[in-house]
Amino acid sequence: MDLPIPFRTFGAGIKKIETMYPAELVQPMRDDLSSAGFEELFTAEAVEEAIKQEGTVLVVVNSVCGCAAANARPAAKLSLHNDKTPDRLITVFAGVDREAVDAARNLMVPFPPSSPSMGLFKDGELVHMIERHHIEGRPAEMIAENLVMAFNEFC
Repeated sequence: MDLPIPFRTFGAGIKKIETMYPAELVQPMRDDLSSAGFEELFTAEAVEEAIKQEGTVLVVVNSVCGCAAANARPAAKLSLHNDKTPDRLITVFAGVDREAVDAARNLMVPFPPSSPSMGLFKDGELVHMIERHHIEGRPAEMIAENLVMAFNEFC
């Protein structure tokens, strides 16, 4: 029996979810950040390599939720109008890019996993974190201002 993606059949008809969301659903949400210059990463190795580079890296853990659409993605894009910005912009997608998201979240410890979220790294060290509870219910402009303050300090 053919199952729609993201399901596959294993052994005795056991189904395993590979991703939580179909690619066609998340593509516009991916494009929202990639069109602003964020590089999409899909593997743990790519995430670790990007974050551990010399310089600054903004990591956005993207999500399908409303606060990502209304607050997080617009804030991330708005923050880039500042004079000082990170050397590199990367994004991973929660519920889709499991390996990449897990790698990013492991580097964001001691903060618990949340999406959306944003972490600013400098020379491989986490220097600023915005968790979901800092995003929900706050306007994009306020979140962008928070990011800009971090960019001015660390970039």
